[in-house]
Amino acid sequence: MKLTREDLWSLEEYAQKRETFRQDVIAHKKSRNVALGPNATLYFEDELTMRYQVQEMLRVERIFEAPEIEEELASYNPLIPDGSNWKATFMIEYGDAEERKVALASMGGIELTVWVQVDGGEKIYAIANEDMDRTRDEKAAAVHFTRFELSPENVTDLKNGKPLAMGIDHPSIPCVVPIEGVTRDALLADLN
Repeated sequence: MKLTREDLWSLEEYAQKRETFRQDVIAHKKSRNVALGPNATLYFEDELTMRYQVQEMLRVERIFEAPEIEEELASYNPLIPDGSNWKATFMIEYGDAEERKVALASMGGIELTVWVQVDGGEKIYAIANEDMDRTRDEKAAAVHFTRFELSPENVTDLKNGKPLAMGIDHPSIPCVVPIEGVTRDALLADLN
């Protein structure tokens, strides 16, 4: 489902509802992220997370004219999964700026080595940064926008309880993580 202007509150309405909505979104997001080791995380987006993002942008930028609202929707709607995929913000996170700089210098192409896997089958690698190229030579950016396209068979297998795993194949931080419980349930809800 893509967002339309009718899905949004006016700036005045949002000001009244913002704190409650914000708390709801924070709670919702807790089941929608996957730590791929201590320094990399996939934050899975959906209609609610993007509605919050748009509402916040409208608020911060004081946008209330229809054409400008449509521009924001056009920017954020592509990050909403469409039933056969998952869309996630992949972040490489280090608390110390110098440590992050050193780590990113050796992680060129890492976004292309992030994967999901259904029932031990073929790895489905991320389609990354469709909006722009965020990797330069050997250096990686700290934030990447990813999409994982699932086959109809993958979706059926997942709905039938087959195991789900995610990971990274990059030599700098390789990992495999089984996806279970509330996170698995939240991600399955994104699929048709």
